[in-house]
Amino acid sequence: MAKIMLGCEPVVGSLTPSRKRDYRVTNRLQEGKRPIYAVVFNFIDSRYYNVFATVGGNRVTVYQCLEGGVIAVLQSYIDDDKDESFYTVSWACDADGTPLLVAGGINGIIRVIDAGNEKIHKSFVGHGDSVNEIRTQSLRPSLVLSASKDESVRLWNVQTGICILIFAGAGGHRNEVLSVDFHPSDIYRIASCGMDNTVKIWSMKEFWTYVERSFTWEGLPSQFPTKYVQFPVLIASIHTNYVDCNRWLGDFILSKSVDNEFILWEPKMKEQSPGEGTVDILQKYPVPDCDIWFIKLSCDFHFNAAAIGNREGKIYVWELQTSPPSLIARLSHVQSKSPIRQTAMSFDGSTILSCCEDGTIWRWDTVATA
Repeated sequence: MAKIMLGCEPVVGSLTPSRKRDYRVTNRLQEGKRPIYAVVFNFIDSRYYNVFATVGGNRVTVYQCLEGGVIAVLQSYIDDDKDESFYTVSWACDADGTPLLVAGGINGIIRVIDAGNEKIHKSFVGHGDSVNEIRTQSLRPSLVLSASKDESVRLWNVQTGICILIFAGAGGHRNEVLSVDFHPSDIYRIASCGMDNTVKIWSMKEFWTYVERSFTWEGLPSQFPTKYVQFPVLIASIHTNYVDCNRWLGDFILSKSVDNEFILWEPKMKEQSPGEGTVDILQKYPVPDCDIWFIKLSCDFHFNAAAIGNREGKIYVWELQTSPPSLIARLSHVQSKSPIRQTAMSFDGSTILSCCEDGTIWRWDTVATA
C-alpha cells in the first residue's frame, strides 16, 4: 500500500472564478425519460471532433454539434434487450479507421457498434456483472478497457474481439470497479479505482506480447490465452470513500470520491517492491454539492481544463495547468436542477455538454468577447 507523503499541504483552489471564461446555454434536449449516464466527444478521429455520443436506458445516440448551438441527431442504436441500461460509452476504431462505439451497462455485455451502419460489430461476454466504465487507448484505439462490478478490469481488442488481459486476483480490487483510464503516453500503464476506496496503478509491460498477439490471432477469440494481471504496481488509499472517477493528467492522477472535490496527486512507484510506494497530494479542486457517487469529470483534448457536474445541475470548470487551481467558470441555469452524471468538453474546451438524471442534454458554448 502506498504511503501518503507528509509535509507539504495540498493547495486548495478558490471557488471565486479568477480566469473568467463566459459560457452560455445554447441548447437543451430532452432525450427521453430515462437517466443519461454518459456523454463523450470523439477525440479518436479528427474528422469527427464535433460528434458525440450519449447512453441512456437501452439506447446509444450519436449527435453532431453544429454552429449556433445546433445539435443534430445522426443515429440511434436501440439494444434488443429492453431491460439493458447502458452506463458508459467510448469511441474506438477498427484497423481501417471505421468509427466504433463501445457501450456497456447493467447486463455486463459490451456492445461494439459500427457507427457507419448502426449495427452491432461485436459483443463481448466475459464480465460477471455490470460494466461501469469503458475507456479507449488513444495511441491504439482498437484497445479498450472495461471496469466492472465483478471487481475486475478487462482489456479488449475491438478489432479481433479478444479479451487480452484481466486485472483481478490477489492484488485486485475488493469491490466494484467504477472507473479506469489509460496513461496518455506510457502505453503499458493504466489506473483503476472503485468501491474499495482505492486507486490502483497497473503495468502491462510484461504482458505486452499478448497485446501484440491479439492483433494477429487467427483462432477463435475464446481460444486466446487470456492472462490474469494479479498485482498492481501501486495501491493508493487517498480517499476514505468510494472512488468513482480517475483520469491521468500526464504522470499525475486526478481522482474524485464523494467529498465535494477532486484531487490531483503524484504516484511514486518503488520498482523493487510492487504495490508499495508513496503518494504526494498536490492540489484540491472544490466542487460543492458533489457528494453522490457516479459523477464523472471530463477534460478537453489537451487537458487544459476539467468540467464536472454536481447533484444540483451545476457545472464547475477548473483550469488544470495552474497552481493554485483556478476556477474558470461556474455554470448554472434555472431549469438545470437534476444531477449531472457526466460532462464532455469539446476538443478546445469551447463547448461543454452535460447529461442529466432527468434525461436532458445541455450544451454550453463560450461567449466571444469583443
